[in-house]
Amino acid sequence: MLKKFQRRIRNVFITGLLITLPIALTWFILQFLLKNFDALSPVFTRVLIQLGAPIPEGYRIPFLGLMVTLLIVLTVGWFTTNFFGKKLFQLGEFLIEKIPFVRRIYKGSKQVVSSIAEADTSAFRKVVLLEFPRRGLLAIGFVTGESRGEVQELTQENMLNVFVPTMPNPTSGFLIFSPPEELTEVSMTIEEGIKYVVSGGIVTPHELKIIEAKGLKIEQPS
Repeated sequence: MLKKFQRRIRNVFITGLLITLPIALTWFILQFLLKNFDALSPVFTRVLIQLGAPIPEGYRIPFLGLMVTLLIVLTVGWFTTNFFGKKLFQLGEFLIEKIPFVRRIYKGSKQVVSSIAEADTSAFRKVVLLEFPRRGLLAIGFVTGESRGEVQELTQENMLNVFVPTMPNPTSGFLIFSPPEELTEVSMTIEEGIKYVVSGGIVTPHELKIIEAKGLKIEQPS
């Protein structure tokens, strides 16, 4: 009885932690960004005073640094979407590629930003169970579509692309090519499957039913 109560308290605590920790991290990150970006407010206020703006000396315009930073980001984004801007950006990347140490920092930063910006769970079609990483063990997977190109040609059978996420970060994982008959479709939604993985199995759907264990079909996106 005591062990059951302790297990219950532990599960409740972990569930609460999984909910409050992302909120707390989001708050601290936003606070950090606002504080550091707005630290530029005195600099931009001084520039406006030098340009003749009727602003008292020493006065700080709240959030001016943040607004100017956002304006700079929007301007850079707009500039690099036109033909001349793209060519200039490609030239800049080419020059950065020639600087050994800077090249590594730039590539790493670009990969991190790209992975966050391009993360899209709408690409997942179905939640399935599959034997991974070996026979006898089951893992949660997300079917992303049918295998194409060289993979399909080499396997000589219809294969499906299955993304097996890692815990607690579901944006990283393994890409598995599996025949449909090796996959078991379950009733979890994509959101429920992601929550299940992130929580380490604590946040479990109320009902878990097998929908299709043989001949899994994937509908093409419209």
